[in-house]
Amino acid sequence: MDEPKITPELIAAHGMKPDEYARLLEIIERVPTFTELGIFSAMWNEHCSYKSSKKWLRTLPTTGPQVICGPGENAGVVDIGDGQAVIFKMESHNHPSYIEPHQGAATGIGGILRDVFTMGARPIAAMDSLSFGLPSHPKTAHLVKGVVEGIGAYGNAFGVPNVGGEVRFHRSYNGNCLVNAFAAGLADADKIFYSAASGVGMPVVYLGAKTGRDGVGGATMASAEFDDTIEEKRPTVQVGDPFTEKCLLEACLELMASGAVISIQDMGAAGLTCSAVEMGDKGGLGIRLDLDRVPVREVGMTAYEMMLSESQERMLMVLKPEREAMARAIFEKWDLDFAIVGETIAEDRFLILHGNEVKADLPLSKLSSSAPEYDRPWVETPASAALGEVPAIAPIAALRALIGSPNYAHKAWVWEQYDCQVGADTLRRPGMGAGVVRVHGSTKALAFTSDVTPRYVKANPFQGGAQAVAEAWRNLVAVGALPLAATDNLNFGNPEKPAIMGQLVGAVKGIGAACRALDFPIVSGNVSLYNETDGAGILPTPTIGGVGLLASLDDLISGLPGAGDLALVIGRTEGHLGQTALLAEAFGIEAGDAPHVDLVAERKHGEFLLASRKLVSAASDLADGGLALAAFEMAEAAGIGVSLESGDIGQLFGEDQARYLVACTPANAEALAAAAAQAGVPLARVGQFSGATVSLGGDAAPLAGLSALYRSAFAEAVA
Repeated sequence: MDEPKITPELIAAHGMKPDEYARLLEIIERVPTFTELGIFSAMWNEHCSYKSSKKWLRTLPTTGPQVICGPGENAGVVDIGDGQAVIFKMESHNHPSYIEPHQGAATGIGGILRDVFTMGARPIAAMDSLSFGLPSHPKTAHLVKGVVEGIGAYGNAFGVPNVGGEVRFHRSYNGNCLVNAFAAGLADADKIFYSAASGVGMPVVYLGAKTGRDGVGGATMASAEFDDTIEEKRPTVQVGDPFTEKCLLEACLELMASGAVISIQDMGAAGLTCSAVEMGDKGGLGIRLDLDRVPVREVGMTAYEMMLSESQERMLMVLKPEREAMARAIFEKWDLDFAIVGETIAEDRFLILHGNEVKADLPLSKLSSSAPEYDRPWVETPASAALGEVPAIAPIAALRALIGSPNYAHKAWVWEQYDCQVGADTLRRPGMGAGVVRVHGSTKALAFTSDVTPRYVKANPFQGGAQAVAEAWRNLVAVGALPLAATDNLNFGNPEKPAIMGQLVGAVKGIGAACRALDFPIVSGNVSLYNETDGAGILPTPTIGGVGLLASLDDLISGLPGAGDLALVIGRTEGHLGQTALLAEAFGIEAGDAPHVDLVAERKHGEFLLASRKLVSAASDLADGGLALAAFEMAEAAGIGVSLESGDIGQLFGEDQARYLVACTPANAEALAAAAAQAGVPLARVGQFSGATVSLGGDAAPLAGLSALYRSAFAEAVA
């Protein structure tokens, strides 16, 4: 079959800039074949190479005594004691989910699960952070329904509990939704599997499902803006099969236990290309592949299609040759493909053969570690103008504006479509802060959360980035967990625009500062850029996924307030209203500065709550919606009214940071106050849980009516 002629138009269609193509020519000293152009384009695009963000990602703290493996592998690995490790990561599947919501979201979950079990871990939890356009936008309901169904269908069939996440709506996501998927698994700390190949002449083995044409060019598509040709990109979306993935998990874990695996890598973005190059590059080896041996499910596939297909449920492995028969038997037992498709070689070459022809012969090291790296020009986000006078509103009307909006309404419509209890170890389901999963067969548990407030990041990238980390840290503390480490998913617009690049730089600086101050290193993550449609970018959305450890189940704060419990706030309330949920939902105003994050106070107040958790019946961090929303959510979950003493809008709905709402019996409240005074931590009594009414400074409404609004608003908005 004749290959297309390499033209400037073809180069541009592969997302390559003229200077990048010139660099390619310099490296190989000839015109590339079509397959070689595809390979370079896949390895050098934003999605695989992080060429716009690498400079800044290197500034993040990634180490600590608890960290076994930081960024650079399929997922991060953190010690949880007793010879065990938690392995976790968050990744985006934004562009595919907008084009084909069900399959885009499903394969996002499938891919992140493979990242975890590729390293030898059995997945124990999933989460998702979802951002959609306005509910009134004609495409939003279709996207929400498809994405939620896709996540549920894949996760439920695979058998992993979905224990947390977030859902937001904003006009900036009208043409580009965000689907950020998180997974975590457990492994023995001395049985972690890595991707670096080793040994010359070792067999390279293809594992799992067959290769088709789905997803060809997916990584390149994910590194470009959207325009009116979006529907033409539908074939670049992968198709997932959770039952095959479940078999792949079991086969891989069985194979790993046999001692046959030298290295193993998930076939994710850019499929066979990226997995083979990464394994060879990390091991300082070359790779030779014979594509005639690749299991395919479609006839007449070209080398280009096979190398760039992103068909799901596939792995690449370097195998100990003497274990081949045993390894093959394991995969045949699970009804999965097992094919030796190549070998490791001493030369720095990526040699691709197909139909007795050389389709690509490239210096392998130049594809990965020598990818372009940019120090893109950036401008600092200008300081926000001071917030003007806030329109008057009664406290209960303000609360109704929040709980009646899909952003802050109850999200049961979403998570009831997920199996949150599969595995029988879920201790705390979605709906109230961090999810908690028991470490099976032990008295330990792990807590999981994902957080970001994009309005803050747009107004003040540094404070917004720091706040996302601080909120994730607080959510873990609020369930009694010691925060261990984080993963990040940095979603931004076009980095070639200095203002957008400035948002990324500011947010990364804020994330870094918060992670250092809180001993909360970033151990894995993902960058998703070019989230724009027709030149309009999304709100900057650097999602933080946090993981915390409960050394004993007795440490869990999972209760609800009881009748007569006092409501107390740990931390200082100034009444910050800039960029708050109240302004956005009640008045459509996004103005003022983001709240300031005092990292010293964050740490001090969180450590105080952890030390005092035995005195607390229930706890919640204070974030979006401030005290009033947190108190309502706590009361509503318990089916008890709440009375807050202040009627001041700033005191009720301000979003000052480093604060927690706790419920205590009167006797325990007294002991907590004494402990706070001794520790120098601000603590204020703000009200009481009792009765069947919600009263905010005397402005009152029946809990039952507010609860009905809260529990119906989301479904009504997206129905």
